[in-house]
Amino acid sequence: MRSQISRIVAWTSSAIVVSFLIPLCLLVRVLAENRGMAAADEEARTIAILVSTLSDDPNLAALITPADARFAGPTSVLMPNGAVLGASAPNLANDPEVKRATGGEAFTVVDDQGGRVLVPVIMEKGTAVVRTTAPPDLLYEGVFPAWLSIIALGLTLIIISLIVARQAGTRISRPLREVAATAHELRAGDLSARANVRGPAETIELAAALNGLADRIGELLVNERAAVGDLAHRLRTPVTALRLDTESVDDPEVAARLQAKLEELQRAIDAIVKDARRPLREDLAPGCDATTTVRDRLAFWEPLAEDQGRQLDISLPTVALPVRMGALDLCDVVDILIDNVFAHTDEQVPMAVTLSSEAAMAVLRVADGGPGFPPLGQVQDERVGSTGLGLDIVQRAVLAQGGSVVRSAPGSKGAVVTVRLPVS
Repeated sequence: MRSQISRIVAWTSSAIVVSFLIPLCLLVRVLAENRGMAAADEEARTIAILVSTLSDDPNLAALITPADARFAGPTSVLMPNGAVLGASAPNLANDPEVKRATGGEAFTVVDDQGGRVLVPVIMEKGTAVVRTTAPPDLLYEGVFPAWLSIIALGLTLIIISLIVARQAGTRISRPLREVAATAHELRAGDLSARANVRGPAETIELAAALNGLADRIGELLVNERAAVGDLAHRLRTPVTALRLDTESVDDPEVAARLQAKLEELQRAIDAIVKDARRPLREDLAPGCDATTTVRDRLAFWEPLAEDQGRQLDISLPTVALPVRMGALDLCDVVDILIDNVFAHTDEQVPMAVTLSSEAAMAVLRVADGGPGFPPLGQVQDERVGSTGLGLDIVQRAVLAQGGSVVRSAPGSKGAVVTVRLPVS
């Protein structure tokens, strides 16, 4: 906006200044021309008086020379007898303008060759003609420096107007930039950010609307989490009743299968409750250091791997790897992938966790030496429970940040889950 205001003011001020400069420059030229012609006319009439008064004086030529010296332009006098006094002017008698003046007409001429003043002097012996010439350099003396001064003044005015416009644009755009910065903070997850309600009326209205939207978003998120948390707690009661019912089943195999299913359901409900209780700011965190987060979660799982005799190969970057996912979400992703290995492979089965950077993406791979994912068509997914809830949670969290989740082909030896997250 500031640049647009500056451009508008620049065009407007330039048009105004130019509309004044051009006539002013023309006026300066006309004034200089009139000044030069007035001086030439005065010189010509002075000498004409001298000629009419001392026409018979033999020293007339000597008197004309010092009088002509007062004006920078040459003055020539054509006497009735054809003699030329004053400045030398070859073939003066044949000049059309001089012939015109011989008829008794006094006039001035201005053209590319400069200006000329012709004054006839009528005497008894005939008509003498006084011609005073003003060369172009004399006629327009001082015009070019005056034009330069006028143009410099115009440029100065334009620059001043641009400076004033930039300051005005800054005062107008600063509140808008503050509102935009608040919007970016809200997008990044800081729901406590609020815009300063100040500036022009339109900006005040925009800031107030943005603050109201932020308040409404916070209310909706709180209500949504309260509803989800209430639903999760309601589910725990029937699950507990089902657990009691399964304990009364006589068939041990059926009872074990039902218990396994109930455990998976209980884990899903616990995940929902945990997610519902998560603080809003942490849930909307703009990103985290994947290297630190994965290292911390592996430190949590390493003791369990040692107890089960599992070989745990870890490969992490030596530098920070910022990703576009909150630390809590990334912790959940790592925990689900590692927990699946512990829950669905035998003890002492090796596993490997690697984190690397590939083409502006952070790549997390969790692999194990177990039987791999079950073939397609098998109802139960032994890797992630009967409904595949674990990988569904991982996929939703990763896709929400513009990433992707790829797992190894079903039926292949060993399971590999690859998570790609955009580097922030």
